[in-house]
Amino acid sequence: MSTPELDAWDIARYSRHLLLDEVGVAGQRKLKGASVLCVGTGGLGSPLLLYLAAAGVGRIGIVDFDTVDASNLQRQIIHGTANIGKPKLHSARDRILDINPRCQVDLYEVALTSENALEILAPYDVVVDGTDNFPTRYLVNDACVILGKPNVYGSIFKFEGQASVFNYGNGPNYRDLYPEPPPPGLVPSCAEGGVLGVLPGVIGCIQATETIKLLLGQGTSLSGRLLLYDALNMRFRELKLRRDPDAKPITALIDYQQFCGVPHGTPEPEADMPAFHRIQVQDAQRRLQEGWKPFVLDTRKPHEADIVRLPFTDALIPHELVAARVDELPRDRDILVYCRSGVRSGKAAEALVAAGFSSVTNLEGGVLAWANEIDPSMPTY
Repeated sequence: MSTPELDAWDIARYSRHLLLDEVGVAGQRKLKGASVLCVGTGGLGSPLLLYLAAAGVGRIGIVDFDTVDASNLQRQIIHGTANIGKPKLHSARDRILDINPRCQVDLYEVALTSENALEILAPYDVVVDGTDNFPTRYLVNDACVILGKPNVYGSIFKFEGQASVFNYGNGPNYRDLYPEPPPPGLVPSCAEGGVLGVLPGVIGCIQATETIKLLLGQGTSLSGRLLLYDALNMRFRELKLRRDPDAKPITALIDYQQFCGVPHGTPEPEADMPAFHRIQVQDAQRRLQEGWKPFVLDTRKPHEADIVRLPFTDALIPHELVAARVDELPRDRDILVYCRSGVRSGKAAEALVAAGFSSVTNLEGGVLAWANEIDPSMPTY
């Protein structure tokens, strides 16, 4: 890490840092010469990037390939209404440079993969994980271990958040916390389960704090500790983390989609297991107009149905309760199941097939696809 000199602009801008014994001129020079890579510009990346830029970090890299959606703005505060439909990278870069016009911003408008991760992470002093899925978390972790980079971790869901620092000094890494990923679908995403808008602000600021401390070489980091935050009850807890002495060394990157059980395409049913049918919204509309009269089951939560529902819905049973409530469903009719995006209804369809229902069809894409392709007047969430 280089330590460039401060000029009059720097001294005026960072005067409150310079007054801190733990920062001072020497520390601010470290920040000016430091480089940080943030994977993701969503809920966690938003406050993190804003505060790293404001702190005077000289080089910031961002990995993201998504565009700004209106539903992001409830929590992703680096983006604004004028940026809807634009690449998140461009929105984030413009905001960073508005805060700190001297910051070098590197943009990587790609999905982070096993093929490009080592090359992208290599130039940076610290890597910050602002992702929301298990394959990328394991990928970031393993790449950091191989490259010897600290990994500042955060995650959020509903009202709860976690933060830690992995692979710092002789501390543990993400696999010491989660040696194996959970079964696919067990942990719903924020898009499925929701998240309090201010929650990523708290966890992202904690990640920014840990990053700045690492760059300064000051304080006690969260390495070896998992910080748990319960926003609903305003409570912080801490768990100790230790390295697993029996863990296999991480020496190469793997197929993380496969490792986490995420299918690359439509999975093939087992030979001895009858499959449910799948239908796209355009085909479903056509068949309904031609006289198809299935029993239509909404497998979301009741509060989701309060937002929007298909007008021809017959019943609502949350997907995790379907197996216990099969007696409420007709066995002499086709059953069409749907949810927000088609994931939970797919699990409900599996449960119905396992319970002996012979004609079950999942609406692929759910109400989101119906709103996008059939009825744009329907609200989306």
